[in-house]
Amino acid sequence: MNIFKKIIGAVFMAGLLSGAVSCSLEEDTSSISTPDNFFRNFAECQSVVNGCYIPLKSIYTYQYFLAVECVSDIMYCPSGTLDAQLDISPVKPRFGTTVWKQCYLGVQRCNFAIPGIEGCTALSDAERNQLLCEARVLRALYYWHLTCFFGDVPFYMYDVSDTETLLKVAELPRMDADQSRADLIADLKEIAPLVSQTRTSDNKEQRLGAATAWMLIAKLAAWNNDWEEVVNAVDKLEEIYGDLNQYPLEDIQFRCKNTPESIFEIQHTYTEGGLSYVSNVACVTTPVRNKDDIYDGVQIPELGTTAKTWQPAYANVYFCQGLMPRRGKDLRNYYNVAWEWEGKAFEKVTTRPYPGPKFWCPNMKEGNDDNNYKVFRYADALLLKAEALCELNQLSESVKYLDMTRLRAGLAGYTLRTQVRLREEIRNERARELFGEFQRKYDLVRWGIWYDAVTDYSDYPSLVNNMKPCHRFYPIPDTQVVYSKYNLDNNEYAQYGM
Repeated sequence: MNIFKKIIGAVFMAGLLSGAVSCSLEEDTSSISTPDNFFRNFAECQSVVNGCYIPLKSIYTYQYFLAVECVSDIMYCPSGTLDAQLDISPVKPRFGTTVWKQCYLGVQRCNFAIPGIEGCTALSDAERNQLLCEARVLRALYYWHLTCFFGDVPFYMYDVSDTETLLKVAELPRMDADQSRADLIADLKEIAPLVSQTRTSDNKEQRLGAATAWMLIAKLAAWNNDWEEVVNAVDKLEEIYGDLNQYPLEDIQFRCKNTPESIFEIQHTYTEGGLSYVSNVACVTTPVRNKDDIYDGVQIPELGTTAKTWQPAYANVYFCQGLMPRRGKDLRNYYNVAWEWEGKAFEKVTTRPYPGPKFWCPNMKEGNDDNNYKVFRYADALLLKAEALCELNQLSESVKYLDMTRLRAGLAGYTLRTQVRLREEIRNERARELFGEFQRKYDLVRWGIWYDAVTDYSDYPSLVNNMKPCHRFYPIPDTQVVYSKYNLDNNEYAQYGM
């Protein structure tokens, strides 16, 4: 094995031995001795795949929440973390550096895992397909993040196995995101039918499978305006998940882990003095703790006496007065936002509420938020199908899918008038149903309305004053542009002198 492969192997070993992604993805490394021995049996192949999950933990943090939820039309955060103000540029990429690094680390690991699993003769067909599905889904997930976050990015689906290939990859330019997404859709459609068609929650270890594959196909296809592909993918999810009404609305709370409606969650766990895999989103989505269990003047015993809270996010006036009014009938209001608690008003809340108990972490120890973060839910898929049917001019059928989330939330069925109004209502319903679930900016960008929507509705002057149309995507860090020998670029930012 050449020296580069040995280095890659050493990196894998360091990741695998640093601890499992969560208690449900524990690696069995007992028989692994050298980088040459990754793919001798199922346990070793699975350990490599487990390493493919690890970069996700560095992405889903409060900074990511600020970057994709708090620079939108429905939420903001007056935080000192400058991503919340879009004080970013190629020389100051802020959280963009983390997303770029961790996503391409994930891609690299998946590209290493896939041929190794394919070549392992000790695996049964079922074992091979399951592991390949996980690795291919994770690769698509990392590229989904990259294309949502940066737009056109370098795209490759092969193992970097020698110096020549390494140099080739290092000099890749931006590539058309639509074509990259189309290639990923084809890759996922090849593997998804070969594995168990069950809900993620039916898999006790919470490993990614067909459900996440179909969801990613729908997500990627929506960016490409490939509406038929969206419908077909969600049809598969309907066969797996069935009627939305069987899934309780209270399960949308992040504290409710691996619930039946979930398609993909970021797995967190915290044991004092033991295994700890946590993040910190609750630190910016919880009312400010004054002392003990007093939060902004209100006693909330369930939140405990040790939580560390930072400058919190707030719902915009547009959201809390227009889309989800305080005295409205929407049952999601209780979970999404918090004006008060058990009849007692918060001291600093007037026109804009805190994020609600959907995001709070009971008895959080310092900044150790051990909630699971909801990334993809079945309700999201159904709304994607409503959107696709609307764009295909199948309006009555679109309303049927829109009403699935509305009716569960206690709202009346939607009255169809025009396609334009229906499209607007679907977009508003995505805001209500998926509030705070790491994708509002992505929706606005793929609809082509992000800049106008934020400038029209944001309540945060520091954000609005910094915003430029180029901020719809993060810049590629300047260091990466240099490494690529300037095959990469930030031309869109250059138009604004950045």
